[in-house]
Amino acid sequence: MSPVNELLSGKIRLPTPPAIAIKILDTVRGDSFTFEDLARVIESDPALAARVLKAANSPYYHLSSTVTSIEKSVAILGTHTVKNIALSFVICSEFQCDPYETFDATIFWRHALSSAVAAELTATLVHAPSKDLFITALMQDIGILVMQGYRPRDYQLVFNCRKESHRPLPEIERMIFACDHQEVGSELLRSWLLPEEIYEPIRYHHQDAVVPPKYRITTALLSIARNLSSFYNGSEDVDKIRQAKHILDTEFGIKGSDVDTLIESVATTTLELFSVFEIAPGALRPFSNILQEANSELSELYDSYELQIIELKQAKKMLEKQTKELNRANTRLREIASKDGLTEILNYRSFQEAMDREIIRSKRYGKEFSLISFDVDNLKAINTDYGHPAGDLVLVEICRAVGKIIRASDIFARCGGDEFSIIMPETDADRVLIAAAHLKSCVESLDIQADDEIIKAQISIGVSSYHPAVQTMDKKRLILMADKALLRSKNSGKNQISVFYPDGNDGITKSEEIPP
Repeated sequence: MSPVNELLSGKIRLPTPPAIAIKILDTVRGDSFTFEDLARVIESDPALAARVLKAANSPYYHLSSTVTSIEKSVAILGTHTVKNIALSFVICSEFQCDPYETFDATIFWRHALSSAVAAELTATLVHAPSKDLFITALMQDIGILVMQGYRPRDYQLVFNCRKESHRPLPEIERMIFACDHQEVGSELLRSWLLPEEIYEPIRYHHQDAVVPPKYRITTALLSIARNLSSFYNGSEDVDKIRQAKHILDTEFGIKGSDVDTLIESVATTTLELFSVFEIAPGALRPFSNILQEANSELSELYDSYELQIIELKQAKKMLEKQTKELNRANTRLREIASKDGLTEILNYRSFQEAMDREIIRSKRYGKEFSLISFDVDNLKAINTDYGHPAGDLVLVEICRAVGKIIRASDIFARCGGDEFSIIMPETDADRVLIAAAHLKSCVESLDIQADDEIIKAQISIGVSSYHPAVQTMDKKRLILMADKALLRSKNSGKNQISVFYPDGNDGITKSEEIPP
C-alpha cells in the first residue's frame, strides 16, 4: 500500500496542525470574524504574538510606522497576511525532525521560506493574486517531511538516486514510494481543512502532470519560486535561474531588468525575513555577490557570460573531485587485483604477467634472467602445532624478510599456499645460486614470535635460468624447470637448493644439488 493510501486509511498517524494553528484556521474560516477575533487568538500565545509583531515591523512589509498591537497589524496588513505570518511561524516551529544522513530540517525550512518570499515577490511582479500564496509556497514541499519521517531510510535512497541520476524528484519518489510528495502534501493539508486554493496547487507544483486551468498561474508561480529558492539554497546551479526565467517569459511575458531585479530581491528580502523566523541563512547571498565572487559584472543574466563563468567553475570543481575519487578507486582496484591479500606481495596472476614481460625484454636485449621458486618446509606441521594464525604469521614474516634483501628490480610473488617465486632480471645461473643461498640463510635466521613461542622456519628452493639463445625455452618450460628443481629439494631432505640448466634440445640436461 502506498504512503498516500496508508495516510488515507489511517495506518499512519497524519501529522496534525498545532492547537494554535487550528484556532487561527477556525477563526478565519467563519464569514463573520473580525480583526479583534483573529487578534485575540494570536494574542493567546504570547510567544507567537511577539513574533508576529516582530515580522510586521520588519523591512519585509515596509510599514511607515511601528505597529504595537496585533489588532493594529491586522488592520494595516490585512487578515490574510497576518494569518499567513502566524501560521508560518507555528508550522516552522512545530514541524521539525532530527537530521537523518543528508536530510536536515533547518535546510528544508530555509528552502521553504525562500520559496514563500520568491512566490510573493513574483506574484507582485506579474500582477497575479497572492492572497494565500505565501503559505502555499511555504508548504509546497511539506509532503517531503511526511515521507521522510515515515520511511527515512527509503527517503534517503530518494536523495541518493536523485544525486546520481539527476531525474526529477517526483519521478524517483514514485519509483520508491508509488506516490510523490506533491500528493502527500496536498492530502495532508486537505485533512487540515485548509482551503482548496492552498492544497490543490501543491498537488501540481512540479508541473509534471496536466494542471487544471484554474491553478495554472499559481503552479507557475510556485515553480518559479522553487527554482529561485533551489538556486540560492543549493549548489547555485544556474540552470535553476534559466528555468525560472523561461517560465516568467513564456507564462507572463516578463524578462529583462525586471527579472534581474526580482532575482536579486529574492535573496535580499529572504535574508531580512530569516532573522524574524530565527533561521540561520547558511550560504545564501544575493546574486550580485555570487557574480562578483566569479569576477564578473552583473548584466544580461540569460545565457550570459557571467553565468557561464559560474557554471564552468562548478564543473571544474566537480571534475577535479571526481578525478581524485576515480584515481583513488583505480589505485585501490589495481592493488586488490595484483596483490596477495595476506602477504601484500604480488599474486599468481601478476607473476604470470611479469614473466611474459621479462621474456619479451630478455629476447629484445639478449639478457639472461633467472627464476627462483621456493616453499616453506613443514608449514602443515606449524599449522598443526601452533594454529593457522601462526602459520599465516610465518608466511608474512618470511615475505617481509625476503622483501628487504632482494633488489628493487626483482619481482616477488606468491604463487599459491606456501609457494613463492622471485624473477631476477639480468641474473645468470651462477649469480642466482648466490642469491638463493642468501635467501635460504635469511629465512633460517628468522625468530618468528607467535604468542609465547619462537618459531623457526626453513625453505626448499628450486632455481632455473632463461637465455634467449636457447630456442626451446619458453615461459612454461622455465617455470616447470624451477618447479622440478624445487621438488628435488623437497624429496632430498628439504632445506636445500636445486637447479636445472637448459640446453638447446629438451631444456633439461643437468641437475645439481647444493647441500645446506
